[in-house]
Amino acid sequence: MKLSWLLNVTPALFLMAVCCSYADFVSINKDLVIKSCDRTIDLTSQLVKINHKISITNNGGSGAPRTFLFSLEGGAQDKLSYIGATQGTSEKTYLKVSEAKVQGHPGVGFWKVELRDALTKGITAVVNVEVVLGGAQEMFPAAITQKEKQLARYTGNVYVHSPYPINSQTTTITLASANIESYTKHEPVSKQDSTVKYGPYNNVAPFTVSELIVHAENNNPMLVVSNLIRVIEVSMWGNIAIEETVDVKHNGAQLKGSFSRYEYQRESSGVSSVKNFKTLLPAAAKDVYYRDDIGNISTSHMKVMDDAVELDLRPRFPLFGGWKTHYVVGYNVPSYEYLFYKGDNHVLSMRLVDHLFDDMLIENAEVRVILPEGVSDVELSTPYPVKRDKDDKHYTYLDTTGRTVIVMRSQGDLTENHIQNFDLQFKYAHRTMLLEPLLLVSAFFLLFLLSIIYVRLDFSIRVDEGAEAKMKVAGYLEKVATLQDRRNALYQSIEDAMVKFKSNKDNNSFQSALKRIGGDYKVETQAIAELLTTVKNINPELGDKVGELQRLDRVYRDLQAQQTALVEKLVSGKIVKAAYLDQENGLVKKKEETMEKINSVRAF
Repeated sequence: MKLSWLLNVTPALFLMAVCCSYADFVSINKDLVIKSCDRTIDLTSQLVKINHKISITNNGGSGAPRTFLFSLEGGAQDKLSYIGATQGTSEKTYLKVSEAKVQGHPGVGFWKVELRDALTKGITAVVNVEVVLGGAQEMFPAAITQKEKQLARYTGNVYVHSPYPINSQTTTITLASANIESYTKHEPVSKQDSTVKYGPYNNVAPFTVSELIVHAENNNPMLVVSNLIRVIEVSMWGNIAIEETVDVKHNGAQLKGSFSRYEYQRESSGVSSVKNFKTLLPAAAKDVYYRDDIGNISTSHMKVMDDAVELDLRPRFPLFGGWKTHYVVGYNVPSYEYLFYKGDNHVLSMRLVDHLFDDMLIENAEVRVILPEGVSDVELSTPYPVKRDKDDKHYTYLDTTGRTVIVMRSQGDLTENHIQNFDLQFKYAHRTMLLEPLLLVSAFFLLFLLSIIYVRLDFSIRVDEGAEAKMKVAGYLEKVATLQDRRNALYQSIEDAMVKFKSNKDNNSFQSALKRIGGDYKVETQAIAELLTTVKNINPELGDKVGELQRLDRVYRDLQAQQTALVEKLVSGKIVKAAYLDQENGLVKKKEETMEKINSVRAF
C-alpha cells in the first residue's frame, strides 16, 4: 500500500520540479526583428568598448512586448565587465538590464533589456547597448624587449551576436595605431588609417558566428588594479576622510631581458611603459597625500580645476609589462556635500569607487565605510550588485563601544562605468556628539584629582622626623625672608623721605616719617629675633645664618642712620654740599656692599 502511494506521488513531484526549473528561463520572441545594427568596437585602450545602435521592430501580431534579449558569445561573456542600455538621443533614458537564461543555448550569455515603451506592431525602437570587456586583448608577442613596440590581438565575431534576425549590420573597429599587422578579410571590408570597417551585411541569421581577429600596435597603458581597498571614515564634526590603497599591475607585454635606465633616458625607449598616470579627485578634496611603503612620493603634482582636483602620479620607476606598484592616496572632503540628514535620520551618498586613471580596470575592490560611534538602523543601497560582508568594528581615539564599519566587496571587474553613488542610511542622535568631549574633560578632571590626592597624602610607613623638621625650618626661613623684604621696603621708605626732605626742607615732616618707619622696623626686627631662637633650636647651622642676617642688617641700619644725620646737617647748613657729596658717596658704597651680603645670606 505504501509503495503504490509513493509510485503515484513521485512522478507528480518530478513534474513540479521540472516546471519550476523551466520557469526560470525566458523565451526568444519570434516576432522581433532587428532592422539595423551599427556596431563600433574601440580598441584604443586596454578595454574593449563595444557600442551597439540597434533598431528593433515588432513584425508580429497583437502582442506588445516591453523587453528584448541581448546576447554575447561565450568568449565575450567571460570577459564582460559592464553592460548598459539607453534609449533616446537628446534626453537619454537609462534602461534596466538584467541577466537572463534561455533554454537550449548553452555557453551563450543573455540579458533582458526593458524598453521605455511597449513595442507594438510596426513600431521601431532605437536602443544603444554599451558593452565593456576587460582583458579581451591578448599581447602578441607576450614578451618584448625594451626597444620594441607592443602589439595586441583581439578575437571576436564579425557579426553581431543576436537572438533575432538582423536585416542590415555594420561593424567599425577603431585601433590605437595605423600600424596594423593583420585583420580578418571578410568581405565587404575596408581599411583607412587606424579604422577597419566590416559590412554592411544583410539578412544575418540569429546566432551567426564568424571569427574576427585584429592584430595591431597598441602602446597605451595596460594598467590593471589587482586590489583596491577604499576606506571612507565619516565624522559628524564636518569632515569625511578617504584613503585608497591601490595595487597596480601592468598587464601589457612583459619585458624581455634586463632594463637599462641609460637607454631609457637617452633613446626614450620603452614606449609601452607607463611613466605616470592621472587620478581625478573630488573638487572639494584637500590635505591630499600620495605615498608608498617607503614614504611620501614627491614627484607627484596636483592641479586644482573647476570640477575636480587632478593628481599626476609618477611612480618611483616606470612600469613595464608584468611590473607592479603599490601606493596609497588619501584626502579629506567636507561632509555637507555627501552627508544629508533630517532629525536623527542620515543618508551618506558617495561614490562606490572613484576615478583612478583613464580606462581603469579593477579586478578586486573592497570598500569600508566607517560610521560614527552609536549609529543604528543601517540600510545600504548600491547601484549594482556587491557582496556585503559582516559588519566590523573600528576603534580610534576616545571610542568606547567602537565604530560600525560597513564592508562591501566587488563582484566581477569594475570600470569607469561603475563610478556611481551608493546610499547608506542610518540613525544617529546628535546629542551623542557631546560624549567624547565630556569623556575628555572627565579624564583630565580625574587626572588632576588624583595628582592632588597623591601630593597631599603621606605614603611613608614611619614618620620621618628629620624630614618634618626640615619642613618646619623651611617654613620659618620663608617667614624670615618675608620679614627681611619688609625691612628692605622700610629702608627704601627712609631713602624716599631723605630725598623729599632735601627738596622741601620740612624738618617736622621728616622727623615724623623717621619715627613712624622706626616703629615698623622694630616690629619686623623683633619678629626675626623670635624666629632666630626657634630656628637655632632646630638647626643651629641655619640659626647662625639668621644671626648673620641680623648682624648685617644692624650694619646697614647704622650706615643709613649716618646718612640721615648727614642730610640733616646739609639742610641746616652745617656742612657744605661738596663735603656732603664726598661723605655720602662713601656711605652709599658701603650700603651697597652690605645689601649684597644680606641678599646672599637670605638665600639660605
